[in-house]
Amino acid sequence: MIRATLSERALVLAPVGLDAAIASALLSEGGLESLVCSSLLALIEELDHGAAFALITEEALQSGDIAPLVRWLGNQQEWSDFPFILLTNRGGGLERNPAAGRHLELLGNVTFLERPFHPTTLLSLAQSALRARRRQYEARSRLVALRESEARYATLFETMDEGFCVIRFIDGAHGPLSDYVHVQMNAAYERHTGIDNAIGRRVRELVPDEADGWIELYRDVLQTGKPIRFERELLATRRHLELSAFRIEPAARNEVAVLFQDVTARTRAQTALRELNETLERRVEDAVAERQIADEKLHQAQKLETIGQLTGGVAHDFNNLLTPITGALDLLWHRYGDQDPRMKRLINGALESAERARVLVSRLLGFARRQALETKPIDLTALLLGMQDLIRSSIGPAIRLEIDCPLDTPAVLADASQLELAILNLCVNARDAMPDGGRLEIVTNTASLTDLPTRDIPSGDYVCISLRDTGAGMDAETLSRAIEPFYTTKGTGKGTGLGLSMVHGLAAQLGGSLSLSSKLGAGTQADLILPVARETATFSEPLIRSQHNLPEMRALNILLIDDEDVVRFGTAEMLREIGHHVRDVATATQALSELEAGLQVDMMITDYMMPGMNGASLAERASQLKPELPVLIVTGYAGGELELGLPQLNKPFRHADLAQAIFKALA
Repeated sequence: MIRATLSERALVLAPVGLDAAIASALLSEGGLESLVCSSLLALIEELDHGAAFALITEEALQSGDIAPLVRWLGNQQEWSDFPFILLTNRGGGLERNPAAGRHLELLGNVTFLERPFHPTTLLSLAQSALRARRRQYEARSRLVALRESEARYATLFETMDEGFCVIRFIDGAHGPLSDYVHVQMNAAYERHTGIDNAIGRRVRELVPDEADGWIELYRDVLQTGKPIRFERELLATRRHLELSAFRIEPAARNEVAVLFQDVTARTRAQTALRELNETLERRVEDAVAERQIADEKLHQAQKLETIGQLTGGVAHDFNNLLTPITGALDLLWHRYGDQDPRMKRLINGALESAERARVLVSRLLGFARRQALETKPIDLTALLLGMQDLIRSSIGPAIRLEIDCPLDTPAVLADASQLELAILNLCVNARDAMPDGGRLEIVTNTASLTDLPTRDIPSGDYVCISLRDTGAGMDAETLSRAIEPFYTTKGTGKGTGLGLSMVHGLAAQLGGSLSLSSKLGAGTQADLILPVARETATFSEPLIRSQHNLPEMRALNILLIDDEDVVRFGTAEMLREIGHHVRDVATATQALSELEAGLQVDMMITDYMMPGMNGASLAERASQLKPELPVLIVTGYAGGELELGLPQLNKPFRHADLAQAIFKALA
């Protein structure tokens, strides 16, 4: 049923003449699967098995019983609006074809194609219909996910131990939004509050003597959008409740969700304890404060671990997606870039975006501490001076850049590429804080732990990279949350809330820290603190990889193995573009069969993670058949080199990267 639902084939119904054969042939030439139906009933039967669209002639509708088709269309699921392409002799306009209105009413989602037509027109309409059907399939997936989510929510709502309710503010006798009603509650509501039958009742009716206090609390949540967590006694039932409340978006719904539990026993025990021994009050407060700090640190660590698991899990698939994209763009650039300057600019832009996507995966893994850092002694002066042009192009001409990095600044122990990204992130944040222009200073200085604004790092010698801007600054609340993952004050689509978190994660991983200081209207200073290196400084490659010249080598016969068809085909094309001969297969078993059958190859290139047998195991088996056969392992997993003892190439890669890896593997 799933296959039928997601089918992308075309159904053709043209019982007169050669229309069916011609249309089917044209669709096939355009890469579309099609099936010719002999009658309307046959068409409907195939519709039940699934299709992307149908190509029908006007005569087919005029000569057959269309009632079953009308019933089929009427019984479509809510996500489906099946597309038709109708071949007519007089077009689709009512002025030339009076029957067009009837056909439109009958078929619904129909596109008219007047004879005679150009093959390109038919293929264009077919592709449009296929794209429309794919969007319907996507809508179906979203509906299924939504219903599953609603079912999970309903189960959680009814089985959770905590009380839960949704209240809606209404206008009352005391003015606008001066009362609220309960519109939803779970089974635990009565157990925790001692109040039953609250649905549909106003709070002034339920607890008239204390309604004003509850209304004021929740109305503030509704109007400000700020969630609250608090404890309060429900005087009507003498229950002490621990509550948290947040606004349900959009705000126009005037609804607030409240989660609570009865903590009467705990509260009374605490009260009795205070009355028994007042001297313990301060100790209890201190213990609670320490617990809150520990809980917050644990919460932050859990968030980092969650992001680490997420990024580590998707890195392989993301790099597999990027590999054919990068490879295809690279081939297009080499084949057609010199012929069309505009095409060359477009492909260059796309390649840069793909490369930045690769870098983003690396940054996420570094932030979540899942990426192995290549720490070396780094010459900060050389690094910052080398980044000047990149920083200036990133912050724009309206902001004056000043870099003060003395030549005798000690080297720091860091990963140069990740450090470049961290500094660039801080510069972009400063730019966004100065939309009307300003000044950005980057200053380095050496300091010991006692001179630094942080105490969360071991004692020793450090270099502090300070970035000071003259922007809008931050208030205390924003400053306190600035490095939280996914927290951002920027508009939708203008920031992920990960920039400062990544910098903070990198600094911590390197044994340093990130410290922020800011005031509204007085700008912001970010201090990136890194440990001093004890060895000679080195420099690194730039942030975005450059395209190397292809090494000279003879044409090779290469056996390529990758279970991802798109990746394998793209890699094979890159190898052929370089000048090699390729035999590509999808599994390790096929590769071994080819070698056992006597296939003569000069080299084997295999994906690492494949079903059944991974690339390392394949290489070991292949070495038993051909001991001298060079093997190159290609992997989409980030996080450092695999310890395989074999040459490796990380996805995504361009054809020059592939050529260099082959050259090194042969050497």
